[in-house]
Amino acid sequence: NGAKVRKIVVNCPHCFNTLRNEYPDFGGSYEVIHHTQLFERLVSEGRLKPTEAVEETVAYHDPCYLGRHNGVYEAPRNVLDRVPGVTRVEMERHGSRAFCCGAGGARMWMEERLGKRINIERTEEAIATGADTLGVACPYCLIMLDDGAKDRGSDIKVLDVAQVMARAVGAEKSPAPIPGASE
Repeated sequence: NGAKVRKIVVNCPHCFNTLRNEYPDFGGSYEVIHHTQLFERLVSEGRLKPTEAVEETVAYHDPCYLGRHNGVYEAPRNVLDRVPGVTRVEMERHGSRAFCCGAGGARMWMEERLGKRINIERTEEAIATGADTLGVACPYCLIMLDDGAKDRGSDIKVLDVAQVMARAVGAEKSPAPIPGASE
């Protein structure tokens, strides 16, 4: 508040949840939006134009803290649906019934003693859709599900919705310069 911040854009649903729902109890007074909500707004206003075809079938994974804890289900899907060439498919468990990636509750750093790791089970659901790409909107989900794809020996790509959008606006063809980098 002291910096007069009015809006915070986050790429992490865990941060989104904390800043949006817990910080107001300590005086935080600002709008908090997830990057997929920003993309959705910019695309709908015509300020971000996904014109490059991304020929991929994308299964979207709902992050726990974005979906079930905060009700943000449509923004990531709407963004993917606006990318030329993307065919979006749903996993068996999606939306409010989506399965966790396995990172929650510090499971990211723990090994299972019984059964199958959660990230493996969730990755198998994505693979079963026949998708080329598993779309995520959380850095923890990206790590867990990419690890699951490697464990399964699958060639499914795990990409954040922002990475798909970057391809659609041509950012991968001419990336932004890195400040301080010499040519």
